[in-house]
Amino acid sequence: MTKKLILFVLALMMTIGSVCYADGTRKPDPSGINTGNVSDISAAKPGEPVATEISDAVGHNKVAINMMWVLVTGFLVMFMQAGFAMVETGLTRAKNVAHTIAMNFLIYPLGMLGFYMTGFALMFGGVGALGTLGGFDGLNSEFSLSLAGHSFGLFGMKGFFLNFSVYDVGVLAMFLFQMVFMDTTATIPTGSMAERWKFSSFFIYGIFVGTIIYPIFGNWVWGGGWLSTLGKEFGLGHGHVDFAGSSVVHMTGGVLAFVGAAILGPRIGKYNKDGSANAIPGHNIPMAVIGTFILAFGWFGFNPGSTLAGGDLRIAVVAVNTMIASGTGAMASVLWMWLYKTKKPDPTMMLNGMLAGLVAITAPCAFVSVGGAAIIGLISGVLVVEAAIFIDQKIRIDDPVGAIAVHGVNGAWGCLALGLFADGTYGDGWNGVAGTVKGLFYGGGFSQLAAQFIGVATNIIYVGGIGWIMFKLIDKVVGNRVKPEDELLGLDMPEMGVEGYSGVKLDKNSETPLSR
Repeated sequence: MTKKLILFVLALMMTIGSVCYADGTRKPDPSGINTGNVSDISAAKPGEPVATEISDAVGHNKVAINMMWVLVTGFLVMFMQAGFAMVETGLTRAKNVAHTIAMNFLIYPLGMLGFYMTGFALMFGGVGALGTLGGFDGLNSEFSLSLAGHSFGLFGMKGFFLNFSVYDVGVLAMFLFQMVFMDTTATIPTGSMAERWKFSSFFIYGIFVGTIIYPIFGNWVWGGGWLSTLGKEFGLGHGHVDFAGSSVVHMTGGVLAFVGAAILGPRIGKYNKDGSANAIPGHNIPMAVIGTFILAFGWFGFNPGSTLAGGDLRIAVVAVNTMIASGTGAMASVLWMWLYKTKKPDPTMMLNGMLAGLVAITAPCAFVSVGGAAIIGLISGVLVVEAAIFIDQKIRIDDPVGAIAVHGVNGAWGCLALGLFADGTYGDGWNGVAGTVKGLFYGGGFSQLAAQFIGVATNIIYVGGIGWIMFKLIDKVVGNRVKPEDELLGLDMPEMGVEGYSGVKLDKNSETPLSR
């Protein structure tokens, strides 16, 4: 009897350990000791003290598995920054390598600090309980407007500077994972605007993108904002669905890349007087190839990690879909160039084809079959070639690495592809709507596709508009473009004060290393 009483008291103490505030919300748990209990096990029956104690331990372990999954996949996504740095530096000229790779490096702390100060709160301050990460529900304040009987969530209001009110292990795991996603968005324009972007302008941009530009659209899709509730409020499928960021991450970066490159103008020598384009080849294809492999590897954190749960076995489907789409994207782009365009298997298009496939599958990866992923990748491989040529030669936007075609165009395609190919085997209850996510080809009608289209159009309007305002304001303050003489000389010494290839003699025409 005494033993049972002691066990009962211990179980009661463990239950009290995860106490709530008077209003019913959980207290933050910075130690993690009280995170995960019987409430995290749907089948638990906490009627008896021993059962409660065991259930709490199992619940703690379940949350621990999820948290470890989120953190490890977040670390993989962080390493993608090295991939971006190598791709963009390899596809630009030798005289600008220190400048290009420095932008890819510094965007990491710039975006991170902006996201820490305001970005995370604006994006997730009203998201609600973090179900897979311990159930902390202190991120519960979304600023919304009510119009014609419908609620439109606009931004969150909890969690600025990760203050003590959100000092919780689940929140901090979520912050790390979401911060590296934001950083992917932030680094995309460093490729499209390379070789003529003033570093001081880039510096200011790096702060803006993490503090307000990315978080606001992210809130609308992932933070409980109005795009995610198009299903509940207007009956449009499950609202705008983007599993891992084709619109939130890649389209946002691609649209900013388009606006920034258009405002900067082309590099000197890119276009002739008759408007025809000159190729300006990158200086190191092997570097770009290795960078692409790093990105493809990191994408296995990007997409599967977005389950936010190591116990969600759908991660196997997500991972294979990610792999297959990258392969079909690469094959489609190289064959399209080889057979129909240049009659050569252009290695730079191989790389962008693989990246296009990865971008396109990022939104629908959890909702489509492997066959659907293969088709999505094939279309993206052709689309990236045609989009890159159109952007370069028809509308004359100079994008040294093809970032707009890869991330902007194929980010949009990935979102629309979900509205077509979602097969109805996953996503029950997504965005608060009963039933699984179904696209047009699987009996879902046009409602899900309509929600996807609205999300894509909103991204173009919002990100394009605020990006244009930002770059114009920066231009007034410090100027966006370097001086012509600095551009011709190369940006490494004028802008950075350091040569990227110290002591290397460059051919003034080809600008490739000759000798030391």
